[in-house]
Amino acid sequence: MNIENMEAFVYVIHYNSFHKAADALFLSQPSVSARIQSLERELGAKLFQREGRHFSLTEKGKQFLPYARQILQSYKKGKQQLRQMNAVPDELRLGCTVSASTYILPELLPAFRRKYREVPVKLETASSEAILEKLLAKEIDVGLVRSISHPDIDAVRLYEDPIRLFVYAGHPFASRSGVTVEEVGRQPLVFFECGSLDWMKIHRLFEALDHPPSIAMHIDNLETAKKLVLRGTGISFLPELCAREEMREGRLIPIDIPSLSGLSLGTEVVTRKGEGTGLRDRFMELCLELDLKAYPTEMAARA
Repeated sequence: MNIENMEAFVYVIHYNSFHKAADALFLSQPSVSARIQSLERELGAKLFQREGRHFSLTEKGKQFLPYARQILQSYKKGKQQLRQMNAVPDELRLGCTVSASTYILPELLPAFRRKYREVPVKLETASSEAILEKLLAKEIDVGLVRSISHPDIDAVRLYEDPIRLFVYAGHPFASRSGVTVEEVGRQPLVFFECGSLDWMKIHRLFEALDHPPSIAMHIDNLETAKKLVLRGTGISFLPELCAREEMREGRLIPIDIPSLSGLSLGTEVVTRKGEGTGLRDRFMELCLELDLKAYPTEMAARA
């Protein structure tokens, strides 16, 4: 069914005049009449009773009118939603975790700026919980957070960061292809506390050992944990993305532990329910363009 024909029908009723409806639609009056006649043929029913210059709705016209208005309103809302999705914002208000700010945004934001030079970016760094609160309060438009759930937000997984054991160059493990959990448990560990499910898996794995692991330090900052490993204070389980430069330079060595394969930290793009889909989709597109998921191996080699 032609939406323009239905629009002409609704406009004629609204203005109670073919002439005024034609002016509002920037059409000639014969064109409006032709659209009405076309709609009547599509419906197989007369919508107007014409008496000279006067007209009135038929019973079938009266029955169809509320449906026509509803269809036209839904169509206009759909067009408006698509325009909002495609529109470039006046400002991007972005909230993210410290790790996303340090290791992901330096890859994404330059690409965003190249595409949208006219859009200023305002960045706030906070915990995932604080970012969620700011998002719900409409203080930010998009958030990059750890996995989080709330009925009033939409979340899409942006990046999956593998967790691996890292040792410093010269460590006895550095020349080996793999080690056991028991061997790791006897080494001084710099344990980065994250609080996510995958870190809990590491804790539970060590709980199965006969002897507790040798945890030299509990650290809540990734950069601090990484630098302690670089200085030989201990070894540590770290997200791979945070160690990409040191891996490339050979200063940090990733060690495979078969029983810990598949562990990762996820970063999600979150927006308010039903809002910000255009911004979210742009971040997802940039992530795919940059091949961010392949960074630690392929992208590091290209850097």
